[in-house]
Amino acid sequence: MMQIVIVPTPAEVGAVAAAKIAKVVRTKADAVLGVATGSSPLAIYAELEHRKSAGELDFTAVRAFALDEYVGIDYAHEQSYHSVIRREVTDRLGLNPALVHVPDGAAADIARACADYEQLIAEAGGVDIQILGIGTNGHIGFNEPTSSFASRTRIKTLAPRTREDNARFFDGDLAQVPTHCLTQGLGTILAARRLVLVATGAAKADAVAAMVEGPLSSMCPGSALQLHPDATVVIDEDAAARLTLTDYYRHTFANLPEWQRYEV
Repeated sequence: MMQIVIVPTPAEVGAVAAAKIAKVVRTKADAVLGVATGSSPLAIYAELEHRKSAGELDFTAVRAFALDEYVGIDYAHEQSYHSVIRREVTDRLGLNPALVHVPDGAAADIARACADYEQLIAEAGGVDIQILGIGTNGHIGFNEPTSSFASRTRIKTLAPRTREDNARFFDGDLAQVPTHCLTQGLGTILAARRLVLVATGAAKADAVAAMVEGPLSSMCPGSALQLHPDATVVIDEDAAARLTLTDYYRHTFANLPEWQRYEV
């Protein structure tokens, strides 16, 4: 089941997604979170940090697995995902660094590093709730168009559009953006018990429409969420602009049964 939630602002996108995550953490102190980088999840982390500071949440026993990491980037680089996850997730939420994992893009044996990452997730009991964003070309994680829905953690070549979109994190210099990454596969992502994807802004509208209302297709990796039994897509009005059933999505969210509701 894919639940679509449309709210007016990016801040409200973060608040709604954070409420769903908070419900999981309150229920299970050692919950396993799948964490994402990029600009879309930042509002989630800000809201979770606010709830932690207010004494509503405790993340000290929470375990976390990042979606991806660039290959060949120094982990000390401010845009390596080791650095981003430490800065935006581990430090802000008070996670135990020993319980936070990021794919090893510097490994000498990439295939082994990918297999080991899958094993770590399995040993943790699987991901309880996975945070996702979506690229303008429909990618989730770094699963570019034509990625297999059965794929697992592996090395991928970044699409030119993805590198262009990510150049903003590297002072606009495309030459600094790595060409390869390690990413959880679509099969790995779909194995999480719950998914929550966030998207904001008009630039994501086409990808959101293809993901939610388009065909199930490897050309839009995000459409894999149509296969998941518990996927929530939280978007602002701009990102919802190309959807055709917005009135129905609003009606559905406003009339959730009691057991599906969570406090925003």
